[in-house]
Amino acid sequence: MRTILIATAIVCTIGLVSCSEPGGPSEPAARQVGVVVARSEPLSDGGALTGEVRARVQTDLSFRVSGKIIERLVEVGQSVKAGQVLARIDPEEQKADLDVAAANLQSAEAQQTQAQLAFDRQQSLFRTQVTTRAALDQAQEALLTAQASTKSAQALFETAQDTLSYTELKADADGVITARNAEVGQVAQAAQVVFTLAHDGDRDAVFEVVESAFLRPIEGDGTVNLLSNPLQKITAKVREISPTIDSSTGTIRVKVAITSDAPIPLGAPVVGKFSYVPQDVIQLPWSAMTSKDGKPAVWMVDPASSAVSMRAIDVASYETGSFVVKSGVSAGDVVVTDGTKFLRPGEIVSYVKEASK
Repeated sequence: MRTILIATAIVCTIGLVSCSEPGGPSEPAARQVGVVVARSEPLSDGGALTGEVRARVQTDLSFRVSGKIIERLVEVGQSVKAGQVLARIDPEEQKADLDVAAANLQSAEAQQTQAQLAFDRQQSLFRTQVTTRAALDQAQEALLTAQASTKSAQALFETAQDTLSYTELKADADGVITARNAEVGQVAQAAQVVFTLAHDGDRDAVFEVVESAFLRPIEGDGTVNLLSNPLQKITAKVREISPTIDSSTGTIRVKVAITSDAPIPLGAPVVGKFSYVPQDVIQLPWSAMTSKDGKPAVWMVDPASSAVSMRAIDVASYETGSFVVKSGVSAGDVVVTDGTKFLRPGEIVSYVKEASK
């Protein structure tokens, strides 16, 4: 009787196990990932730069001789006319040099007069056969020497006059004084910058930008807006891009020609906007990027087998929320954008295709 009961219990136990696990052990589910299908699309974004308005032509004004500044006649921000006196230095030394040059000129002219009279007299005597040819030649030589001395003295006198005029610093064009670097009582050296003059006329918007901003060609003309009047749009065209990088700021200087019917004040802060020439690129979201041997890479899905693999890429540029692929990804490739952290090469994944944006 006991044997029958044990056998019955074993049968029941086997039956229960069979009922509870009818299918045996199940396979693990494939990892769900987010993907995009890479596609080539035109990229025509641009940017905005902050700069200031400056004169197209700006010159540094300085004395051409050294001396003590005794008078300053203009202030920063003042409008001046061409030829207007801006400052003076003490002219006593230059006046003394002019007096010496004038005296030397008078002496040379007197010697020339005497030599001319002597030559005329020798010519008259030579015609009457009273003097010799040698005496006439000697008188002519003395006259030529006196004439050369007079020319030299005249040149020194004119140089002294010019030097005296250099004691006055004058504006070389109509414009506005934008900087002053010397005061009354200061001894100014020759060629030391005293004033900076912004010439009237054309204006530029000047920007200090990173080099990469202008590596791509710009499409057409941009626009410039005054911060004081955002509604005033000014037509702008890139006129000059500096070929060198400023070592202190790491930027390059870009000058944009601006034209407007309304007056544009010097030094006004402006915002310049521009657009790049459209070009076909493959753009992927930041979440798609990973790293392979320290270089950018992405996870790719084989549409036939749903297996993933890692592929190194070259990045052309980094945008806001995305990056542009230079090489390594082709149009139609399936790229993983979500769930990349736990993937293994050759792993089978589950996904739903979505076109890249």
